[in-house]
Amino acid sequence: MFEDDTTTDWAWAAVKRRDRSCDGRFVTGVLTTGIYCRPSCAARHPRRANVRFFASGAEARAAGLRACKRCLPDDVGRDEAAVLAAIDEIKQAMQEPGGSPSLDELAQFTGYSPAHFQRVFKRATGLSPAAYARALREERARDALSAGDSVTGAIYQAGYGAPSRFYDNTKGRMGMAPSAWSNGGAGVAIHWAVVPTTIGPMLVAATDKGVCRLSFGEGEDDLRRRFPRADLVEGGADFAKLLDEVVATVETPGDFSHIPLDVKGTAFQEACWKALREIPPGETWTYAEIAAAAGNPKAVRAAGSANARNNVAVLIPCHRVIRTGGDLGGYAYGLDIKRELLRRETNR
Repeated sequence: MFEDDTTTDWAWAAVKRRDRSCDGRFVTGVLTTGIYCRPSCAARHPRRANVRFFASGAEARAAGLRACKRCLPDDVGRDEAAVLAAIDEIKQAMQEPGGSPSLDELAQFTGYSPAHFQRVFKRATGLSPAAYARALREERARDALSAGDSVTGAIYQAGYGAPSRFYDNTKGRMGMAPSAWSNGGAGVAIHWAVVPTTIGPMLVAATDKGVCRLSFGEGEDDLRRRFPRADLVEGGADFAKLLDEVVATVETPGDFSHIPLDVKGTAFQEACWKALREIPPGETWTYAEIAAAAGNPKAVRAAGSANARNNVAVLIPCHRVIRTGGDLGGYAYGLDIKRELLRRETNR
């Protein structure tokens, strides 16, 4: 049973927001009803005084509680096993060009209905099975291109049945042209500017797909090290409008979901970045919560690494992540900037 105040406060906050990413990490026991639930249970919230938190259903049952028939907390283990089995099946199928199991095949393989398995898989990974398979292929293609393979060779090595499938699937998502991955951004125009803000000088850079870099205390030389063969263009009329929106977001925090991004990472990194964008302004999550939301609760260190690899500060709000226990942890641009960003969002 959880006993320290920090852990129980974190668990209660997860219950209050019905956080599905915490399902399987603990169960909520309600002493007055004798029932234990998932953190995400849709039932009416009990009084805090009547709640105890347990590390597992077995621990709750040992305390005399029984499983909720509405949220079925003991099925979380089965769901996790099914998702892991499906991921393995997807990876095995991708050994063959164009190979990818359908939703119906995965559902039959795991013993779920297609609609229910789609929900289970997306809750665990943040992606549908089809989107997960596409992300794996794109990740393999990026790795091959970064290793110096030809574009055509990388496409087939990643498991695409034909180059046309690669271009269709990655259009609008990979941002830069495929060949740019192995050429330091060669042939890509990146508009950029360093602008003063009340937090400090801020570098903003964008391709025609969206913002690819937002940082503090950096300049053209830093940008060129990231994209050594890109065509760096300072300013620009179309870029100026985007720049104004980005600056406004930093100075007066609000909804920035409309600002397009051009970022790439591994499937897990992108799942972490997606989770970061789901943290409400004024709130903070732990690295453990980010790992769970990205589909791998045990990958806390990998979630920290994904945070560190984030190229777009503020718009992918890695400043909203703290250590378990409430410590601010680190921040690439210094803790003073992290504190100020959090203060602005809390007081908005």
